[in-house]
Amino acid sequence: MVPISTERDLRLDLFRGLALWLIFLDHIPSNAVSWVTIRNYGFSDATEIFVFISGYTVAFVYGRSMYHNGFLIAAARVLKRAWQIYVAHIFLFAIYLAEISYIAHSFENPLYSEEMGVLNFLNNPDVTIIQAMLLKFKPVNMDVLPLYIILLLGFAPFLWLLMRSSTTALLASGAIYSLSWLFGWNLPAWPKGVWVFNPFAWQFLFIFGAWCALGGAARLSRAINSPITLVLAALYLLFAFAIAMTWHIPGLGAYVPKFVGDLIYPIDKTNLDVLRILHFLALAVITVRLVPRDWPALKSPWFKPAILCGAHSLGIFCLGVFLSFAGHFVFTEISDRMPVQVLVSIAGIAIMAGTAWLISWYKIIERQGSGSGSGSRAQAAKPSLAGGDT
Repeated sequence: MVPISTERDLRLDLFRGLALWLIFLDHIPSNAVSWVTIRNYGFSDATEIFVFISGYTVAFVYGRSMYHNGFLIAAARVLKRAWQIYVAHIFLFAIYLAEISYIAHSFENPLYSEEMGVLNFLNNPDVTIIQAMLLKFKPVNMDVLPLYIILLLGFAPFLWLLMRSSTTALLASGAIYSLSWLFGWNLPAWPKGVWVFNPFAWQFLFIFGAWCALGGAARLSRAINSPITLVLAALYLLFAFAIAMTWHIPGLGAYVPKFVGDLIYPIDKTNLDVLRILHFLALAVITVRLVPRDWPALKSPWFKPAILCGAHSLGIFCLGVFLSFAGHFVFTEISDRMPVQVLVSIAGIAIMAGTAWLISWYKIIERQGSGSGSGSRAQAAKPSLAGGDT
């Protein structure tokens, strides 16, 4: 069985925190500040970062548990985490609907309900609540947590296999990904359609992150550090950037050969298109070269807000969903001028960072309070060695 490292990697917190900020900015409709996010300049976006790092961190956390305590205890802990996220999702669903419904009623603007995907709830609240509990009904911007729940529910067997034959586990995940494309596998949504993030496809990036955490990254280090890999990654990012520019400047589309367009389109986010995976991997290669594990700037106070947000990702993600709708409300009812958009975006990120600091402060107090207890109790109170909550 593969031994699990206990060394904390602050890069996980940093980039997951940055991904949460980018998701918040992207979730505000017509937000000019979202032009700073990566989705405008290539094929992938912050979702790939979040899912990959989540797979990486859960492998650290529950891999250590499986290594020391066995499959049953580790699987029970994974399922407990899935239940915690499910409860958070239902709580977020209830408060989010209340927020949207109150704003729509108070300002007599039914478009809020239609835009945010809650019109079915207002028309059929009893059926909609049941469908939401079954994870079939999801308002706009609430698709990530259900995906995470499903990924965790199926993770324990993969973790067992990863720790015994990581290559076999990765191949099995790749097979599921391929079959989902071949046979059109996805989960049904309500009242119609399928999941926005197909878990049969997105599990591949999640499992790939876990594979990297359990020795895969070390095995890839030689290839990652190769100058050839660096050049290929840079060239692919330039290609993706050039294609992305044709989405924003239609006139540039004339310079893209027809066979290239026929080959790459559609670039499917629901089913995690291969081009999106390759774009994420190219970004990862460049990032690993530029930001090594021992990078001194990781201890800089400038990165502390993002690191704290990444360390408490579940709560900060839920908060970001609320804040994104609040930003939409400000743009619609008060002003959508550029200074207001900048102010709302900065304020939202500041609130997320402040909340993460407050959560971290409470956890420090809790650890100090448990310091007089047994060693095992104090250890249990420490934050995850994988880089924060998963």
